[in-house]
Amino acid sequence: MLKEFVVIGCGRFGESVAKNLYKQGYDVMAIDKDEEIIKEISEFVTHAVQADAIDENTLKSIGIRNFDVAIVSIGSDVQASIMATLIVKELGVKTVVAKAQNDVHAKVLYKIGADRVIFPERDMGIRVAHNLVSTNILDFIELSPDYSVIEIEALPEWEGKALKDLKLPNKYGINIMAIKHENNINISPYADDIVKKGDILIVIGHTEGLRKLEHHDI
Repeated sequence: MLKEFVVIGCGRFGESVAKNLYKQGYDVMAIDKDEEIIKEISEFVTHAVQADAIDENTLKSIGIRNFDVAIVSIGSDVQASIMATLIVKELGVKTVVAKAQNDVHAKVLYKIGADRVIFPERDMGIRVAHNLVSTNILDFIELSPDYSVIEIEALPEWEGKALKDLKLPNKYGINIMAIKHENNINISPYADDIVKKGDILIVIGHTEGLRKLEHHDI
């Protein structure tokens, strides 16, 4: 049975998660108190509702308890984020994922019952959406706040080059754990192994280096 998601707070991050979950075929309800935002997102989700996420009665009336996962992605209002997380958890949503601004905010969210806390600058919206429903855990694994494992498709400029020539450890402080080519996985590839078109590289490294790699910053 497909999971049903509710996204509370549809700023840039919440909008991205909601749209991507919907694209993957899931039922998604988007909630925001801004009428314009709800109008804009309505055609990209299953349901879009203008509501105040810290009004318990409103959330009850729209059947929030029927959702499997709530993503609380309220922007800069830390108090509203905490209240919304507390309310959806108390109303019986099984899994509550909340966006935090900093470590202190994250600690509070965990204390009041958030099952998972994310930092948008570390978990970009599309990857979070995939990660919530994907069995492919290598998509993104945060080993600690500083180190992660990601899968990345070979960039066009890497094709036909040996790993040693890409100098990824020097440029980004990251290491290649494996290369997936079609149905084959090359574990612990050699420096002379050639990157082919369509290869997926499984990379471990410092989160900052991985972020640079994602944006192709040298």
